[in-house]
Amino acid sequence: MERDQKIGVVLFQLGGPDSLDAVEPFLYNLFLDPDIIDFPFAKLARPALARLISTTRARKVKKGYAAIGGQSPIVRWTARQRQALEEALQPSLDARVVVAMRYWHPFTQEALAELEKDSCRELVLLPLYPQYSKTTTGSSLNEWNRRFPASRLSSVPVKLVREFHRHPSYIAALVEQIECALKRFSDPQETHLLFSAHGVPVSVIQEGDPYQAQVEETTRRVLEEGRWGLPHTVCYQSQVGSGRWLQPSIHDVIPRLAAQGVRKVLVVPVSFVSDHIETLHEIDREVREEAAQTGIREFQMMPGLNDAPRFIRALADLVLEAVGAEIPH
Repeated sequence: MERDQKIGVVLFQLGGPDSLDAVEPFLYNLFLDPDIIDFPFAKLARPALARLISTTRARKVKKGYAAIGGQSPIVRWTARQRQALEEALQPSLDARVVVAMRYWHPFTQEALAELEKDSCRELVLLPLYPQYSKTTTGSSLNEWNRRFPASRLSSVPVKLVREFHRHPSYIAALVEQIECALKRFSDPQETHLLFSAHGVPVSVIQEGDPYQAQVEETTRRVLEEGRWGLPHTVCYQSQVGSGRWLQPSIHDVIPRLAAQGVRKVLVVPVSFVSDHIETLHEIDREVREEAAQTGIREFQMMPGLNDAPRFIRALADLVLEAVGAEIPH
């Protein structure tokens, strides 16, 4: 790849409110998404339903964000990932990395506007969701496909990294983070590994979504690479509404483990690459409190991969593979 031919890289991510005032409009955008809420004639009812849900949930969700600093750290972490990835690619590619958030700034159209400032010969779409789901990667791609044809980049070739749930560099980054987290326990060999992924409705999986199978494969490969020989459980979190979601819930697993005599638990947020409200509040505050109440004496959460050098290297490898460039050793 010639150095004078710029490559554009788009990091897709969920996004998060950058202030408490942004919580309700962020939730509105989330529940307005047809890939999140869909049913017959939903197009007509969705705006009113999204307004009702966002208004109803805003007060509780604001309290969660207020407890972790008044905004979502996913915005800051994704910005750091963007900068670190751009720097990691420089020895091999003249790359321009931008962020396209799904439900809050910078939106997809803002990312496209940034890319239009440069002459890109090729684009790489890199969702920051290791495991594919129509509700995450699929939604971001649908938004991209709605915006991209009208942009000045519409004739530029596009490569897609659809998922990376089993990529060796990504698995190695997870293993490294788990190794560091295990050192916090008085006896790591007595620790139960609890792999927690964001839940999705069971109906999504029944329609053929590969998310659950990919979460389980990521877990299996991490355990094979780590060789800890520790007991483990895969669970899900962040259920919304009363429908059937993937089970078991992390909130049900904790008391069950305690009843079985488990006293040391390390939660591994396996589907999240950045710390945000689901990790810093739901796991590290709510679940931690539940664990203490049930008799678990040592409770730790593995930090998100965030801008860990090994994870940034994994992202760089994915981009280089996508464009057919040589990966440095």
